[in-house]
Amino acid sequence: MTNKFGKVAVLMGGWSAERAVSLKSGKAVLDALVSQGVNAVGIDVGRDIASQLKGFDRVFNILHGRGGEDGQIQGLLDILQIPYTGSGILGSAIGMDKLLTKQIWLSNDLPTPQFSLLESDADCAEAIVKLGLPLMVKPALEGSSIGISKVKHADEMLAAFQAACACGGPVIAEKFIKGGEYTCAILGERVLPMIRLETTHEFYDYNAKYLADDTRYICPCGLPAAREAELGQIMLKAFRAAHARGWGRVDFMLDEQGQPWLIEINTVPGMTDHSLVPMAARQAGISFEQLVITILQETLH
Repeated sequence: MTNKFGKVAVLMGGWSAERAVSLKSGKAVLDALVSQGVNAVGIDVGRDIASQLKGFDRVFNILHGRGGEDGQIQGLLDILQIPYTGSGILGSAIGMDKLLTKQIWLSNDLPTPQFSLLESDADCAEAIVKLGLPLMVKPALEGSSIGISKVKHADEMLAAFQAACACGGPVIAEKFIKGGEYTCAILGERVLPMIRLETTHEFYDYNAKYLADDTRYICPCGLPAAREAELGQIMLKAFRAAHARGWGRVDFMLDEQGQPWLIEINTVPGMTDHSLVPMAARQAGISFEQLVITILQETLH
């Protein structure tokens, strides 16, 4: 019975760099919940969100990026005692911070590419020596590949560093891993079928994720079942190590020797027509409507 959820606020939009994607995700989630008879209301989140939440029984959080995926909205909802989907304050804060996530993974003996923290032009030069070229430059606190650059030549490094700095927060350089790009969706304690990503772009950037029509999503991913199951346990361990819960996604690479390398975690993944968690769910026989209800059901516990 969908009336067990009471009145549900679907939080979307917000003020992060991922606002546009969040609005698309939010509309898809809202439409799916309403189609299943849930009393759901969409809210484009602003700074007055606390006053807008009066009268709601629970929240489906589909805010991407800072403000919604980093522990801020989770802290507010905890204070208001409103149950919500996805990770709590700690898991959200860790998952949003690529630098902290990598440090936690390393402390748990989980494989993630070698990296350097960039705080100056001199750090950029040292990173090239340490990591080699090509390498990736990333703002630690952004999602959707915003502000990320692939640096193939030394003279591209400073521009990449400045572009990442413009996003705010720490910036890291990361060793480039040549190989296949994969993502692993997690739903509760269940690992969903993995997806292999193929793009004509230099890497799986914002345009490849949300705008391009030639990005290929291969699911089943083509790995032997035993190998996929083995990797799934690594991804679940990585998810838990970051204190994530409910649902999410772990992105990783398989290098040319078949070694997995953890790239990042997403605690509020996209739910658009290009998004990966709904795609993995479909492969597992879970419709989009069933997916959003399953995610929402976590708030009952």
